[in-house]
Amino acid sequence: MVKSGKNDLFLPVSNKKMAISSLIGEFECKVDAKGRFMFPIAMKKQLAEAFDKGFVINRSLYQKCLSLYPMHEWEKQNKRLGKLNRLKKDVDIFIRRVTGGATFCEADNTGRINLPKTLTEYADIKSDIKVLGSNNIIEIWDKKLYETFLSQDIDIAKLADDVFDGIDLNDDKE
Repeated sequence: MVKSGKNDLFLPVSNKKMAISSLIGEFECKVDAKGRFMFPIAMKKQLAEAFDKGFVINRSLYQKCLSLYPMHEWEKQNKRLGKLNRLKKDVDIFIRRVTGGATFCEADNTGRINLPKTLTEYADIKSDIKVLGSNNIIEIWDKKLYETFLSQDIDIAKLADDVFDGIDLNDDKE
């Protein structure tokens, strides 16, 4: 078990440095006056070598938060976007929305990541943030906005039915 602040995270114990396929965990961090935050150690361990390759940070498409893509995830997304026909107006708008504001970032020698001012303004990030493992990306939320998001009255059972409709959950093939 890895302990990080107020959160406990269960990870497989191994001497191998291997990134896991799904980023997990919820961490409270602080943003300093220069817009930097200390990247959670437990999440850094999940990323393994991918941490040193840097990230792309951008606005989330659906929420008022930031999406932090490990470089290999950003490259996969860009490859998919590159297959789209930009001569179609709606495709061009979509690509601009997905890539506009995207900024390369990497941790400094102390493990801090700098959040671009324009993106922190978009996400209303002040000082206290939540850093969340969200499958293949990392979300960065203003703490109060995240708490508001969690307090929404959502029928999670219906949402799960809608999201998983037509997907064979018994199929373990990748």
